Amino acid sequence: MATRTLRRVVKALIAPTLALGATVGLASAPASAAVWSSCDQWGNTTLNGYTLYNNIWGSGAGSQCVWANSGTNWGVWANHPATGGIKSYPNSKKVINKTITSLGSLSSSYNVTVPSSGAYNTSYDIWDTDYDYEIMLWVNYNGAVGPLGTSQGNLTLGGHTWTVYKGNNGSNEVFSFLRTSDSSSGTVNILPILKWVKDTKGWFGNETIGDVQFGYEITSSSGGLDFVTNNLTVSSS
Repeated sequence: MATRTLRRVVKALIAPTLALGATVGLASAPASAAVWSSCDQWGNTTLNGYTLYNNIWGSGAGSQCVWANSGTNWGVWANHPATGGIKSYPNSKKVINKTITSLGSLSSSYNVTVPSSGAYNTSYDIWDTDYDYEIMLWVNYNGAVGPLGTSQGNLTLGGHTWTVYKGNNGSNEVFSFLRTSDSSSGTVNILPILKWVKDTKGWFGNETIGDVQFGYEITSSSGGLDFVTNNLTVSSS
């Protein structure tokens, strides 16, 4: 797990220029035709101000297809073997590009339908523009998955109660906030979390927040499982 972040960042940065990829049929897409779908390894598109990535970045991955009705309503069918290691992080990204102190607000609402089997987490992945710091917010998780680093205790902030972990993958600092109970819908006030890391803990300075990503970090989904983002909105001022 220690190297997953660097590889995911590199893949995400170069994805638009690549046309690689495993291709399987789109039979897993919704019965009603989606606006966009892809089974390419780095398949991506931009809809309604959000960038969608299929993002199959881990080793030993199986098949995966992403579909979207919009940037805020999309889903993934994934069939990854029951082996260790993260296989993919299909996600929808909103670009912020503002310093923490210049943000008046940063929040997101989510509504998802996730499987009861498999190993995965549903998470926000928030990056500074230099990719020195990664802030993960896990709203639900299942199976043999866990965060990088050591526990820093529990914290109630941004409308949720989290167990906080702090770690380093050799390339960047990783701060993971794991919700203490699973949630399939809700609103996260992200800005107070960033300010807590910056001001209360002093783990970074006045960073420029680049990307707010939301998706599914999938380790295994044998037989084919569906992950559906019924609605996602990211807003800032």
